[in-house]
Amino acid sequence: MASSTRLHIVSFCLFFFINYYDCFYIPGVAPTDFKANDAVEIKAVKLTSVKAQLPYEYYSLAFCKPPNSEIKYKAENLGEVLRGDRIVNTLYSVNMTVSKGCTVLCNKVKLSAKEKKILQQRIRQEYFVHLLADNLPCATKFQILETGETQYEHGYRLGSVKDNKIYINNHVKFIMYHHLVDDTDAKKKTYRIVGFEVEARSIDNNELQANGNTCKITSKKVNAQEISDKGDTEILFTYSVDWKESKVPWASRWDIYLSMTDVQIHWFSIINSVVVVLFLAGILTMIIIRTLRKDIAKYNRPEDDMDDTLEETGWKLVHGDVFRPPQRVKLFTSFVGSGMQILCCSFLTIVFAMLGMLSPSSRGSLMQWAIILFMLMGLIAGFFSGRLYKTLKGDSWKKAAFQTASLYPTIVFGCCFFLNFFIWGKQSSGAVPFTTMIALLCMWFGISLPLVYLGYYFGYRKQPYSHPVRTNQIPRQVPDQQWYLNPVFGILIAGILPFGAMFIELFFIFTAIWENQFYYLFGFLFLVFVILIISCSQISIVMVYFQLCGEDYRWWWRSFVVSGGSAFYVFAYSIFYFITKLEISEFIPTLLYFGYTILMVFTFWLMTGTIGFYAAYTFIRKIYSEIHIE
Repeated sequence: MASSTRLHIVSFCLFFFINYYDCFYIPGVAPTDFKANDAVEIKAVKLTSVKAQLPYEYYSLAFCKPPNSEIKYKAENLGEVLRGDRIVNTLYSVNMTVSKGCTVLCNKVKLSAKEKKILQQRIRQEYFVHLLADNLPCATKFQILETGETQYEHGYRLGSVKDNKIYINNHVKFIMYHHLVDDTDAKKKTYRIVGFEVEARSIDNNELQANGNTCKITSKKVNAQEISDKGDTEILFTYSVDWKESKVPWASRWDIYLSMTDVQIHWFSIINSVVVVLFLAGILTMIIIRTLRKDIAKYNRPEDDMDDTLEETGWKLVHGDVFRPPQRVKLFTSFVGSGMQILCCSFLTIVFAMLGMLSPSSRGSLMQWAIILFMLMGLIAGFFSGRLYKTLKGDSWKKAAFQTASLYPTIVFGCCFFLNFFIWGKQSSGAVPFTTMIALLCMWFGISLPLVYLGYYFGYRKQPYSHPVRTNQIPRQVPDQQWYLNPVFGILIAGILPFGAMFIELFFIFTAIWENQFYYLFGFLFLVFVILIISCSQISIVMVYFQLCGEDYRWWWRSFVVSGGSAFYVFAYSIFYFITKLEISEFIPTLLYFGYTILMVFTFWLMTGTIGFYAAYTFIRKIYSEIHIE
């Protein structure tokens, strides 16, 4: 029985690694096989714009649409809903290996004044249309004039503006790539879709001669279809299909989407950041260790060797106050608990994504599992917060547990709910439906909140952290501090090193979020995440050591705030990115950008602050346990 179990485990591991190395998909997700002439469904996802940052449903514009009874929306996961995806069927008729010439999608669509105005606005805001074929998003190929390099952009442009005239891309050419899987039987050849390119054009109705479902371009020099303010506007939507054979295997069909960024610069920048941060962290460690060794050796010398006039100075002088509980203990432990929850959730999410389990092909899975893991990590938040609360002599653990469970989620939910009103007002698909909000609240009340209480119960029952020295009843007076020990200056100085470890990766993350790109180099992100933890720990230890040497024992909050100083630089970088990279000019997209960015910065501050606190706490307990206090 045992050998059979081991055999099953080994088989599962082999299957996992084969799937992981052979394809980019979640293990267990199989490709779709097609026969010749099989129907290939073309679905629409949404409309997006870098300028507007508000996604819209495909049928929010006057495209050719089926009767209402035939419109079918795909069941979406939580991540897709929060991303604004609304996957729906279209009227495009595509069959495997069957190429088509110019085909009429539907009868001419007559635009009302309101529809025309909305369409003009979307084209001016440079919206892109996103379609799917076999779960593969469409892409538009283009060449960079300076280098001649071929690049791809997601979706296709809705239209263009030339000489202050607006034109719509009413003809799309689908260039579909198929890979032959099985050709043993000529009648039963099996194909897989490995590429989906789109070429969008604007063709004036007068240049198209429609004959039933087919159409023909009447002249070589084609005029564009203008959306004019004058008179009625009718649009004839057409398409064509061109199938091509490709040697690209199904496992590599996402390569063009994952190479849309300059990977070479990414590699060299990340490696450079890692080397620099490791070097600086090593120097800081050497300084601390050498200085502490001298201090501890001096304080622990035999009494016969000590000068009678030698007095305690520096960090040893505050040994009776260094473990004195800080102000606002309940708030402090709530922040620490939330920080541990975010840290564990981030770590597990990055690890799973690094192993290929949260790939871009599984749409919305990254966000969905991040939320689920955050809910489950409530147990971790409660345990660490509860044990620290007991260590700091807190006596109302139930109230503290509720604050830990509700403080951070309430801030996030309240801000998102406020921003959601503006998105609702724009009738964007990015607005979170009311039912989804209720589902998130149910997840919080039903999963996260009970787990935090459970973790708090066990954490509060556990033995508190041991302190090597006793705390005096009367706190000593803190002397005037040097200018370089000012908390504001400490935050600015301490935040540079952790930010330097991650600012290159931050650029790619911002690009993925705000410019509709795929982020996939989670191996590098994991490495940067580890370096961030190391750098936050190092800098927190150094700053707290300098503070104690200045005879200031109020290190609890200082260690948290200072190690979270890199959040200030993240926010400053977000402003720089907004000014230099994005072309947002309207109020609501600007509000959304800074609203969500502030939430990300606050989350990052809680996580890095918690890392720095626990590093400093471990360091202080260690150094005071090494000296002999009479």
